[in-house]
Order: sequence, then C-alpha cells, then structure tokens
Amino acid sequence: MLSESATVSGLRPLDDDLAAPFQIEGQTVRGRLVRLGPAVDEMLSRHDYPEPVARLLGEAAALAALVGSGLKFDGRLIVQAQGDGPVAYLVVDYDSSGGLRGYCRFDADRLAALDQLRPGAATLLGQGVFVMTIDPTDGERYQGMTAIEGDTLALSAEEYFVRSEQTPTQVRLAVGRVHDQGGAYWRAGGMMIQSIAGDQARGSTEEDWRTAQALFATLSDDELVDPRIPPETLLFRLFHEDGVRLFPAKAIKAFCRCSDARVTGMLKSFPADEIAGMAEADGQIRVTCEYCSRRYTIDPAALA
Repeated sequence: MLSESATVSGLRPLDDDLAAPFQIEGQTVRGRLVRLGPAVDEMLSRHDYPEPVARLLGEAAALAALVGSGLKFDGRLIVQAQGDGPVAYLVVDYDSSGGLRGYCRFDADRLAALDQLRPGAATLLGQGVFVMTIDPTDGERYQGMTAIEGDTLALSAEEYFVRSEQTPTQVRLAVGRVHDQGGAYWRAGGMMIQSIAGDQARGSTEEDWRTAQALFATLSDDELVDPRIPPETLLFRLFHEDGVRLFPAKAIKAFCRCSDARVTGMLKSFPADEIAGMAEADGQIRVTCEYCSRRYTIDPAALA
C-alpha cells in the first residue's frame, strides 16, 4: 500500500488561510481546496454575529476564496446574496492578492423568531438571488445570478457554474467553531471539483466524473474544518486510489480597503448641507466601516 506522501504530491504542504488547486491523477477531474482559520475568525468576530448569520457568512467567505483563487487576472470576485428573509443581504469580496472581507445585514428580531436549531441559507435569506461578480482590473465586469436554494450556498454556486460556464461542478462548504484552551474561534473550509470536458483526444469523461462524484459525496463537514486533519491527508482519504497532484497554494488574509482618504473622499461627494447634518454634538463626523467595524472621526473642515 502506498503512503500518503507517495500518492499526494505537491510543492509544499497546506496550512491555514490558503487555497490550492489539485488534479486527480490520470482522471479528467480537477478541483480546489480552501482552509480558513484566522482570516475567517477575524471577519466573523469583528461584528459578533449570531451563530446562524456567522455560519452563512463563513460559507460565503469559503466560496469566494474557492472561486476567486482561480482567477487568472488581477481583480475581484464578489459573492452576494439578498432576499426577503431575516438576513437581508450578505457580501464577501475576494481580491486577487488574496484579501478577503465581508459583512451581513440582518434583522435580529426575525432571526430570533426562527424555530430551527440551525437554519440553512434558504431559511435565512428567504426568496431572493445569489450573485457572483467577476470584476477585473482591466476589462469588462461579468455577473451571474441564480435563485437561492437549499440549506447551503454550495447549491446556488453549483447552479451558477452550470448556467454561466456550462461546467459540471460540485461544491462543499463547511463552517464550525473550534474550542481549545485559548477559547473558541471560527474555521471554514471548502472544496470544489469540476469535470474537464471530453474531446477527440480524451474521449468521454463521464465515467471519471461519476467516480469523482461518488468519492466527493463521502466528504464530511468535520473533515473540512478540523485543524487536526491536514488538507493533504483529506485529499488522500478521498482520492487515494488514483493519487492527487497538489499545486502551489495561495495565501489568504483578512483585509479591508477602508482608509482615512477613502472615507474623506466619500464624504466629499455629499452636498455641503448634508455634510453639516452629519456632524455630532462635538462637531465631528463619525463613520463606521461596515466590513471591518473601524471607526473614523472626520473634522468637517477637512471636507471644505
């Protein structure tokens, strides 16, 4: 029997907060794996979201990293969902440099009224739409949209790929809270596999895809988020019969684009009378970033 190191090959092992593509050896199936630790914990802890909201936003973060890390150009991948449910809107922004940020807007009273222990995406968002936007630095913006379905955003993402790219795709997303002596912290993970289209040289790729789907179906949420299971071990468990080639990983980090200059520039776009109305009792204007919760204090004189 071959060892794990013999059947899972790559230039370097994966750690937390990284995304890496992989290829099942000898098969027409490729994939990508994401493991998020401190990056997603920072994103979710900044706002102290209720657990169902944090899980939903964590799913969106793992999905944005999965898809965004595959961009072949500079730009952004934006995952959005909005509906008429307790969670009105969520957005996660992945930058091609590896930066990840996101936030949720929700109704606390409607959320508390839910009688489900762990409500899924369709319950939290209600009737609405799931949108993925590719926004290159140079070039035209592309946006794909589909309905929100099921308990996880993975189902909406699969439908997006079928409609937008005509590529058979399966996605698994997981979010969990890990407890240790240092306290509790959030983790998220995701994996996607895609079928490579057949051609005259390859022939039909349907059998490879059916086999990969059957193996992928055995993947559990715990395996995706458990810090004690290295990603290379996880890939070995799934695809050890054929082996897996793991390609160089990309680092992911929590980030925010907000700055004094950006906030000042945004405020300058308002009419003078509206700016005057924003000032608090001490004469200062205060703005809180929706993404990172950083609070800015601006002197109106700086906007003249």
